[in-house]
Formats: sequence, C-alpha cells, structure tokens
Amino acid sequence: MGVIDVSSKLHGQALTDVQAILGELLAKSRAHATLLIDLRGFVLLHLHARGAPESPQLDALGSLIASNYSATTALARLFGENGFRELIQQGSEVGTYTEELGEDALLVTVYAVTEPLGRTKYLSKKTVEALLSVLNEYDEAPPGLMFDDNWENDNQDLLEALMPSKPVPKLGEA
Repeated sequence: MGVIDVSSKLHGQALTDVQAILGELLAKSRAHATLLIDLRGFVLLHLHARGAPESPQLDALGSLIASNYSATTALARLFGENGFRELIQQGSEVGTYTEELGEDALLVTVYAVTEPLGRTKYLSKKTVEALLSVLNEYDEAPPGLMFDDNWENDNQDLLEALMPSKPVPKLGEA
C-alpha cells in the first residue's frame, strides 16, 4: 500500500463516507469526539457526539496531539523502534486514544474514562482499517478553481466590497 495523502482525499463522496465511518465510531464507542489530524497538527475533520462535553480549542488540541506523537516517535527510536502505532492519555474523567492513519495523519478518539478502553481501542483500530479502505478507493481529484469569463468581474466586485474606491460616508453624511 502506498502513501495516502488524507487531506487531499477529504472531499466529495470520500468525505461523506469518512464522516459516516467516524459517526459510527462515535455511536458504537460512546466517545465524546473523534478527530482526524495531520502530523503538523491541523485538524482535518472533527465530529462531536451529542450531549458530550465541549471539546477544547481544536487547533490547540491538534497541535498538542501531533507534537506528542512526534515526541513519542522520537522516544520509540531511542529503543530501536520505528515508532509506536498508538498513544493513550488518560485523566480522571477523559482520555484520548490516538492511532496512526496511514503515514500522514492520526485518528484521535476522545472518550470518557468510564467507558472501557479496550472497546475504544478495538473500534478505533477497526475504524482506521475502514478509513484506509475508503481513502484508497477514491482517486477523484480535489475540486479546483474555475477561471471562467466572470472570474475577473467577480473578483473586482469582491475587492470593491472590501476596499471601496470611493470614500465611505460618515454617519450622518449622505
């Protein structure tokens, strides 16, 4: 199996299928949330369970999980390993389970510690298998920019709205 660029595959039917798979993970595992993040920490996709506590700030969460993954990979190499496939953090009320998704992304499952970790791990691993299968299936190119005849006019209108060429009258002036 080659390298899958997860972020470039998340559009169209692939995105719909991935969201359905992650929704199934949420339902079966009773997790609070699930995220797909790239190894730079960018959140590619986030699903939140109804009634679950709010997720922390997603950009911070993604960055910290990716940094932790990177540090753990370096630690694994000290032991002669290529890396560790999974990461587990568990607090008094919430935990995160992180699993590699190909070579460029991570699946993160945020769960209540009252739920069995074994179930979360098992379902997350099955989800990774399903996600990789779906992402391997789609070769559709991501949507591109369309430069049609109206492109220049549309952009001129946008620029005019953002930075009017005529001074904007002050309140009370007309």
